[in-house]
Amino acid sequence: MDSRDKQQTDKNHHLVQAMGHAIDGIVEVLKEERNMRFHVAAAICAILVAFYLHISSMEWLWILLAIFVVFTAEFLNTVTEAVTDLIVDHHYELNVKKAKDVAAGGVLISAIFAVIVGLVIFIPHFLAII
Repeated sequence: MDSRDKQQTDKNHHLVQAMGHAIDGIVEVLKEERNMRFHVAAAICAILVAFYLHISSMEWLWILLAIFVVFTAEFLNTVTEAVTDLIVDHHYELNVKKAKDVAAGGVLISAIFAVIVGLVIFIPHFLAII
C-alpha cells in the first residue's frame, strides 16, 4: 500500500485495497494490545494440545469457534476503546467508562466460553490417556 492509502477518506475501490486495510488492522491490534497477544498465545497452546490429542473434526470446529469468538470480541473491545477515547479526547466520562466496561465484559464472557469449550473437549481426552 502506498502512503495515500493510509490517509484514505473515501470507499475502498478494490478488494485488494480492502484486504490491505484489514491486515493493517490485525497487525495494529497485535502490536498495541497486550491482551490480544495473550489470546493468540492461548490459541496456539489450544491448537497444539488439539493436535497432540488427535481431536475429531467436530471438536476442531468447536475449538476454532471458541478461538475466533475471543479474537472477535477483543477486536470489538479495541474499537470501542479507540472510538470512545476519540470522542471524549481521553477525558473521564461515565458513559465512556460504561461502554468500555461492557466491551471488556464481552471479551471476558467469550474467554470463559473458550475455557469451557477447551475443558469439555480436552478433559475426556486426557482422562483416556491416564
